[in-house]
Amino acid sequence: MTDTTREVERTYVFPDSPGGATGGPPALPDLTGVPGVAEARAEGTVGLDAVYHDTADLRLAAGHVTLRRREGGHDAGWHLKFPVAPGVRDELHAPLSAELPDELARLVRSRTRGADLAPVVRLVTSRTVTRLLGKGGTPLVELAVDDVRAERLGGRLTVTSWMEAEAELAPGADPDILRRVDKRLRGAGLIPARSPSKLARALAETGPPVPPREDGPPPRTAGDHLLAHLREQAEALQTLDPAVRRGQPDSVHQLRVAARRLRSVLRVYGSVLDRGATRPVEAELRRLGAALGADRDTEVLTGHLRERIDALPAPLLLGPVEARLRLWSVARGAHARDLTLTTLDDRRHTALLDALAALLADPPLRGAAAKPPRKALPKALAKEYRGLARRVDRALALPPGEERDLALHSARKAAKRVRYAAQAAVPGIGRPAARFAKRVKKVQRLLGEHQDAVVARAAVRELAVQAHAAGEPSFTWGLLHADEDARARACERELPRVWREVAKRGAPAG
Repeated sequence: MTDTTREVERTYVFPDSPGGATGGPPALPDLTGVPGVAEARAEGTVGLDAVYHDTADLRLAAGHVTLRRREGGHDAGWHLKFPVAPGVRDELHAPLSAELPDELARLVRSRTRGADLAPVVRLVTSRTVTRLLGKGGTPLVELAVDDVRAERLGGRLTVTSWMEAEAELAPGADPDILRRVDKRLRGAGLIPARSPSKLARALAETGPPVPPREDGPPPRTAGDHLLAHLREQAEALQTLDPAVRRGQPDSVHQLRVAARRLRSVLRVYGSVLDRGATRPVEAELRRLGAALGADRDTEVLTGHLRERIDALPAPLLLGPVEARLRLWSVARGAHARDLTLTTLDDRRHTALLDALAALLADPPLRGAAAKPPRKALPKALAKEYRGLARRVDRALALPPGEERDLALHSARKAAKRVRYAAQAAVPGIGRPAARFAKRVKKVQRLLGEHQDAVVARAAVRELAVQAHAAGEPSFTWGLLHADEDARARACERELPRVWREVAKRGAPAG
């Protein structure tokens, strides 16, 4: 079982101590004068022995992910750290064991993509700790002066050493106290560390270094701009995979969006990227999005229905309505969650990540890739826009009913594809693409609300059937069904006006 903590810290080097200490740790300034600090309590010195694990080509380090097995100190065990923001990381801790726990191994799978993990660096640290306390002994900040010896493992042994200081915010403490401590430490001559972590510094000083990210040259051509966007979204897939596994808020939605953005570019810009090579990747991205959809849709639908129930007057709530919704949601949500995790654990998902990495390493560029973005990208957008227009016109020509609902859903997917493709083109085309994406988003939102109403209407009917079978009143579910039907029809009446605003200006001109 793992525990998670939010690590907020600042790291410093001593101006006159580039290497390891020989005469004891450098003295820190007196911090009891920092507003809010009542006591600086010396906690003594402890020895830490940490072995950092990564793939042979340092895939974890390239993604700023840290995995170590550490002995010594109060939190000996396996530590896995994910970046959140500069100076902020989420740290997952598992008990000390000989082998990497399966739970942590799954969380780095999107980075390792099946490559073996092995020890790459050993850090032996002598840590002298001072704890800053507030009134009543409330922990505020832990200060540590570290004498570090780093060994590069595997092949030829390389060693380096240095001194540094860390100031880490205590759990639940006001972040402003860390800012005040930082100001005092800088005033005393300590220098903010350039390296984001001990591991990063050890790798940089012992070589070979972490491979640079494949960002490519500054974007100039249409191909440059699209590849930069694809790299960003492929990175999002790797970053969001462990967030989904950990149940982080909105992570399923964001992972699904990244998959859709990738699909949109691969499908719309076939004149730049050869679809013969990208079509299999697009198909796997579609499969991933569909699997994630069940989890996300259940979450959104449950929230919407709960809001609708809460808004009803008490006299209209007949029977155990809230309990019925809760049972339905739990059962459906458990199935959706299992499907999501099964999909992420499947070999096909690892193969998809490998295929994306291979595509970006050797992109299947076509002739239009060498053209200026203002020449190549608008043509592809205009073609996709015409397809959207045909779908909207067809849906509006149909009478209300199931066939129109399906046609509007198809138009919604097309609108989302056009919007994502336009947003990918903004760095190359500029404001015309941004304004076009904004106009299409209005259509997409309206069509999305219509589809949500259609889905909610079907779910409410299912709940009514379940309630009736259990001998419960179905009156409330009937009211909700009528409300959702009215919401869908209102969207249909509004669509012609919204669509005219988009059609009036069309797609950006090439």
